[in-house]
Amino acid sequence: MLNFINSPQVYTINQVPKVFHEDSIISGYRYPRNSAIDCILSLFRMTNETLNIWTHFLPTWYFLWKLATVVLMQTAWTDSFTWPLVVFLLSCCIYPLASSCAHTFSSMSVSMRHICFFFDYAGLSFYSLGSAIVYWAYAFPDKWVNSSFHQYYITIAVINTIVCTTLACYSRLGLTFLQNVHDVRRRLLENQSPKFSKSLRIVAFAYPYLFDNIPLFYRVFLCAGEGCTDNGANILHYYHIALSFLTAFLFATHLPERLAPGSFDYIGHSHQLFHVCAILGTHFQMQAIEQDMLTRRPWLTSNFIPITFINTLAPALFCVVLNLIIIAFYSIPLLRASARRE
Repeated sequence: MLNFINSPQVYTINQVPKVFHEDSIISGYRYPRNSAIDCILSLFRMTNETLNIWTHFLPTWYFLWKLATVVLMQTAWTDSFTWPLVVFLLSCCIYPLASSCAHTFSSMSVSMRHICFFFDYAGLSFYSLGSAIVYWAYAFPDKWVNSSFHQYYITIAVINTIVCTTLACYSRLGLTFLQNVHDVRRRLLENQSPKFSKSLRIVAFAYPYLFDNIPLFYRVFLCAGEGCTDNGANILHYYHIALSFLTAFLFATHLPERLAPGSFDYIGHSHQLFHVCAILGTHFQMQAIEQDMLTRRPWLTSNFIPITFINTLAPALFCVVLNLIIIAFYSIPLLRASARRE
């Protein structure tokens, strides 16, 4: 194990509070009351979080480059047809950045750990909305374009985004803080029912993904004949779907570390693997969307309603604001509890 700079030592699972425990990860834990500087320094020391951070931080710059390419080189400001792609690429930048920051600073305190992951969950739910907006604009099969489902698809996706963030945050904190703010951290849902908490998070992220992909599942698996939009992007959509299900499998099963606890503490545990699969899936998703956008533009321009601020950028901004409100709603009791303890 290589350490690039001197930083605080790592600990075993028995040396840190239960809230910091990870299933089947025995060693490599950081000190649970690190400063922000210590958290940053831990990026350059091998812990069980190091690769979790880098596997999402580095791809953030790739997606930022893609976003800059679209905004600066494809005249996105004057071409409303590219706005859904801009929203999607922005969500592709936000979710890995939020994740890497959450893993970086989650060892500052118990309260900060939960708050960091609230932002992580909001980033994922915003990515879900970005995917829905770009599917609505470019990926619906021809025969579904302008259908009733197509017309209400974005509205439902916005609702799903808010439900996703709320349910994911609830899976950590519950609502017991409304009854007793003085004892909020002991009464956390994640502490009381860890399996139920994990199940809620799986549902929170699986449901919007499955809804967003209804038109795609139909297009690549079920549709036959005229109006099915069978083009070169379909194979890329297959790759994305396969990697998405592999990502969910790794997240839910904690394999391979569950088979050999302690053997994958630093390299190769499920969280690292599902980060990699998620990024690869997003890459193929982006390629498929770009190909759909380019090849289908003439047909969509002639047969689809105009793409405007109201049906692309406005839902995204609305969800950003609501997600921040949800994060504040769940974070303020934790911060108050921390302040009372100090």
